[in-house]
Amino acid sequence: MSRHVPTINTARATLRAMRASDFDRFAEIWAMPEVVRYIGGTPRSRDTSWNAFLRNAGHWQVTGFGQWAIEDHASKAMVGQAGFFFGARGLGEDFDAFPEAGWVLVPDAQGKGLGTEVVCAAHDWFDRVITGPLGCMIHPEHEASLHLAERLGYVPLRDVEDGDSPVRLFYRKSPPQV
Repeated sequence: MSRHVPTINTARATLRAMRASDFDRFAEIWAMPEVVRYIGGTPRSRDTSWNAFLRNAGHWQVTGFGQWAIEDHASKAMVGQAGFFFGARGLGEDFDAFPEAGWVLVPDAQGKGLGTEVVCAAHDWFDRVITGPLGCMIHPEHEASLHLAERLGYVPLRDVEDGDSPVRLFYRKSPPQV
């Protein structure tokens, strides 16, 4: 089964399919302590990043959705990723049954509204093309992501432990009414 990964342009970035040539940057991003601070807390090894990189590609092939690379218009650099995936985390049918939303930005791209811009664009695509409920998982101290999830219409489900890290599970039945 072959699926086309759509390209989404925003004012400052492009959400695009990850390419084989993106892997070094992908691994570099996931090895940054500042990036993983609220995502497990441990920088990823190169082989763990490779498995995640391939999993991202597989999501598009199998489900018709997945994670995009975020390419900054000004620098042309990959500055993160955003999109959707099935985590199959074993956290209960009220969470695992739905795709999860996820987003990651390098430290230099944070705090400038870029995350809101690209994650809102990704959700707009999902709501038009895939539709349906979504979940997300956020560390309870990650204020920027908590605020973004609220803006997107996510409501808290419950707090759990993910490995050694506390996380809050969220659920989004449908897009927020604006």
